[in-house]
Amino acid sequence: MVDAPTPLRIQPLFPMALGQVQLAPDPLDTARLLQRILELREGASCEEGVAWTGDVHGAGELHHDPLFAPLITALAGHAWAYLAALGFDRRRLALHVQRSWPVVSEAGELVGRHHHPNAHLSGVFYLNGDGSGRSGCLRLYAPRQVNELVPGLAVGQDGPLAPSAALNQPWQDVAPRAGLLVLFPSAVDHAVLPNEDPDETRFSLSIDFVLTAPAGAADPGEYLAPHPGRWRAIGEDGPPPGP
Repeated sequence: MVDAPTPLRIQPLFPMALGQVQLAPDPLDTARLLQRILELREGASCEEGVAWTGDVHGAGELHHDPLFAPLITALAGHAWAYLAALGFDRRRLALHVQRSWPVVSEAGELVGRHHHPNAHLSGVFYLNGDGSGRSGCLRLYAPRQVNELVPGLAVGQDGPLAPSAALNQPWQDVAPRAGLLVLFPSAVDHAVLPNEDPDETRFSLSIDFVLTAPAGAADPGEYLAPHPGRWRAIGEDGPPPGP
């Protein structure tokens, strides 16, 4: 599905770690994925100026789709590398793909600022893009202004700090490039800027990951949830029958 990746780069962003790895997807595989995404989007109606996001249109579990599953499994391997770079011990974790969905942005369309409270780690994989950013950058917002040095200067009136300086921007933009995987904490606010390329539709794949304790961990500790295999679903009418 994908091969010849460049090494994973972890870039300190604000104080957030932004993971990026450039993959080399097979063009024929990509063509099949794009065709499938267009089939999923067919007939859907969206608010004007807003990109089509599969998670709110019944296409939020691509990891169960045989066409997408091999790619998502490969991308999850890079999610493990991201966690290792942050210092996580893989032996004491289980990583789950919770949701995965396509995003399609036509000219003039965007995705508003938001974050993913349901997940721990999020990823975006670009199926097309030339790196120029014209089709709509991913914008990641700082949780606070970290380079103003004197609190309040960045938003103060007529202060000595130029708000237009690159290092004073309260965000960082990542330009779409075919085969680029971007990983970041799900709690970070992010958005997709408008697609300003009238000749290109922007296609990407979003993935939400959840961390839990491993399946065999009887005591997950204080912070990680037990593995879902140890959970018990309770219906509206009480516990299901059985032991």
